[in-house]
Amino acid sequence: MTESSALVLDAIRRIVQALRVSSRRSEAAVGLSGAQLFVLQTVAGAPGPLSLSQVAERTLTHLSSVSVVVGRLVDGGLLAKHAAAADARRSEISLTAKGKKFLAGQPATAQEALIAALGRLPAKDCAQLARLLGRVIADADLGGGEAPMFFEDEKK
Repeated sequence: MTESSALVLDAIRRIVQALRVSSRRSEAAVGLSGAQLFVLQTVAGAPGPLSLSQVAERTLTHLSSVSVVVGRLVDGGLLAKHAAAADARRSEISLTAKGKKFLAGQPATAQEALIAALGRLPAKDCAQLARLLGRVIADADLGGGEAPMFFEDEKK
């Protein structure tokens, strides 16, 4: 293994560790996974209700993965899902009063920090990073299907 390979693995370990610590901190503080808190904060930060597609887009997550998290938050009474005023066939998601209470004083999640850092990269660098990580995942045979939100797949 080269020194560069060791540096890449170290960087991946640091990211995974930060995400795990953030998720555990969230679970201890409010009983939500890091992914659930991240979705809750994302919905809260919107100027109005969001569609499920908009939540997926804002969290940079596949629709099916974010749907599971939103469902858990709706079941817990932290988010509300209702028919859109403009089109009753479309659902909108909004924060409930209980959800607002949960968010009071909560720090930003590691996912938010990671997305912000990626957003500060030049587009060319971010695209190259995505290609290279994609190659690593394919070469290591680690891919397949949509990736769940961080550590949310551990919640049943």
